[in-house]
Amino acid sequence: MKLSNLSFFRSLRKENKQFAVIGLGRFGRSVCGTLTKLGYEVLGTDVDEKQVAQAVSEQLTAHAIQIDSTDPQALKEAGILEVDTVVVAIGNFVQESIITTLNLKEAKVPHVVAKASSEVHVKLLKRVGADHVVFPEYDAGQSLARSLTNTEILARFDLDLDNSIVEIFVPDEFDGRTINELQLRGKYGINLLAIIQGNKLITNPEPGKFLYKGMVMVVLGSNKAINKLPT
Repeated sequence: MKLSNLSFFRSLRKENKQFAVIGLGRFGRSVCGTLTKLGYEVLGTDVDEKQVAQAVSEQLTAHAIQIDSTDPQALKEAGILEVDTVVVAIGNFVQESIITTLNLKEAKVPHVVAKASSEVHVKLLKRVGADHVVFPEYDAGQSLARSLTNTEILARFDLDLDNSIVEIFVPDEFDGRTINELQLRGKYGINLLAIIQGNKLITNPEPGKFLYKGMVMVVLGSNKAINKLPT
């Protein structure tokens, strides 16, 4: 997640319990199923009746209907325009995705999340008013490339293009040394936020804490600095 997206997520109301997901392909079904398991009320829709029936049979959502989301009247009659947050998950059908997103924003739906299938698609969705755009294939590709080039990194949270928070194994060079001795900020340009020892997360560890191989460090810094950490 980038810092530029934080304002969108802050705008989501905590009391919001209703969501709509338009497009019940793999991505849409995943969103529906996860929201349902978390206890939220989800309305799923698709232009394909088979996709609707499958979502219901798999118990991904208790409510699913067949509509053409490019028709503003159909969106209104389905009650989608009354929902606070709508996910447009029809990324592989660019024209339908853009028209649907435009329909939702023209109807003043507060939060519209749209799935894109290309960089051009991302730009078009933003142009018609999407509040947040996800590009799963691009994000997955970035994550894979970083994992392949730095196998010590277990997880990464991108703050922007240049800075990240990562979970990384304690390097051999740090084994048996204290945090204070390592001078991580001055020498390496990173900030140690926490360490994971076994199943225990220790936040703001004491400067005298020893680090050992097998532990995991949670650090914040520039990608350039993180990539220069010893392995």
